Amino acid sequence: MMAMFRSFVSASTQLRQQQQPQQQQQQQPGSGAGSPAAPAEGIESQFSCPICLEVYHKPVSIASCAHTFCGECLQPCLQVTSPLCPLCRVPFDPKKVERSSSVEKQLASYKAPCRGCSKKVALAKMRSHIASCSKVQEQIANCPKFVPVVPTSQPIPSNIPNRSTFVCPFCGARNLDQQELVKHCMDNHRNDPNKVVRDYSLIYQVIYTNSADPESPDVLSLGPRISFFR
Repeated sequence: MMAMFRSFVSASTQLRQQQQPQQQQQQQPGSGAGSPAAPAEGIESQFSCPICLEVYHKPVSIASCAHTFCGECLQPCLQVTSPLCPLCRVPFDPKKVERSSSVEKQLASYKAPCRGCSKKVALAKMRSHIASCSKVQEQIANCPKFVPVVPTSQPIPSNIPNRSTFVCPFCGARNLDQQELVKHCMDNHRNDPNKVVRDYSLIYQVIYTNSADPESPDVLSLGPRISFFR
């Protein structure tokens, strides 16, 4: 009876030992030399420079925050006295920016489909492939073009009123700013007996020529209007 029991225990132990490696392989399907490659979807975006939004080219990393950029994209930040990381705005030492060999290795090992021809290309060669891919170039050619603003060939209307201009109270001339209004009245209506023109003449003398007595009754009576023009 004891011999049968020991035989049963020994058989059970051997069975458990055989099942354990199988369970470990099921739990870790990505281990070993035959592990599948990372999914292509999203790989290109994971290895895109935050500045140019293209796949890294000669990637460099900032030691203090570990953010990675294209070497050329980061160059302008290295020219200032106190550079900040373009991504997190944390100050960093330009001398502690190093070439990211780990990212370069991943760029060489991972592939992603070209957004034009869908051919799978190593990320390290994606830029050169896109530059020569006819379908990508066709997409670029069909994109809306940026048209810079050019000076208008039409005359700009001069009689459109706005809140910063005034109308001459005597002749109705429009679009005069404060100083132009006073000067207009002085040049064109100096000898007119109208009180409006006389008042503007005093305002002009007080503000622009300092030739009027600021304590005279006529000037004092224009106090609020003089303050407005100032």
